[in-house]
Amino acid sequence: MTIDWSQHRILIFAPHPDDETLGCGGLMNRAKAAGAEVYVQFMTVGDTADVSPRGFSTANERYAEIKEVADHFRWDGWDIAFPGDEYHLKLDALPRFELANAVERNSPVSIAAIEPTVVIAPHRTSYNQDHQVTAEAVHTALRPSDNRKRHHPAAVLAYEEAADQWRYGPAESPGLMVELDEADMEAKLAGMRLYGTQIHEHPHTRSEPTLRSLAVLRGMQAGVALAEGFHTMRLLA
Repeated sequence: MTIDWSQHRILIFAPHPDDETLGCGGLMNRAKAAGAEVYVQFMTVGDTADVSPRGFSTANERYAEIKEVADHFRWDGWDIAFPGDEYHLKLDALPRFELANAVERNSPVSIAAIEPTVVIAPHRTSYNQDHQVTAEAVHTALRPSDNRKRHHPAAVLAYEEAADQWRYGPAESPGLMVELDEADMEAKLAGMRLYGTQIHEHPHTRSEPTLRSLAVLRGMQAGVALAEGFHTMRLLA
């Protein structure tokens, strides 16, 4: 199956700044090069503990990184639904109603506002609580209903991150592989480098060798050199 990305309007949900690049950096570059529209809804951002000498990165530093990454990937729009330390890494304390409404209609880049043809969210199996509730909020917002009354994207996908592979039992492999060329891979790595507070040296789940290794693995499984893997929740042909 070949997807003509030029015909699509893509909305990606990222619990935190960098998740969209980790999971979809190659696809974003490929789709934008074809002429697609790409929007990113960040759920939250705040001061973040890290392993730097200072021990944390500030929300302002992360805002600056978002702006650079947005220019790099040429996004058509982005927004942060719940900014601030009172929400960052605490989204599981919010009522599902509030999260689902932000995703569905209460944001400038909500599903109702953008009417995307493709929605991509994190996978529910992540160990991170913000990822889990973001995935569930998107699932709720895209519940089955009359598509004459509520927008129904034709494709609803979940992206993967290397950290998601750390779980009990066998990991379910993604069923949809998006082929990347070397330019897509390099754009993904360059985007991650712009998240200077978040990228790490190897071995780490957010290192360049990890990102390339996962792309090589998914490419091998699809019979190509490089790919990103996605789980399908809905795919209307």
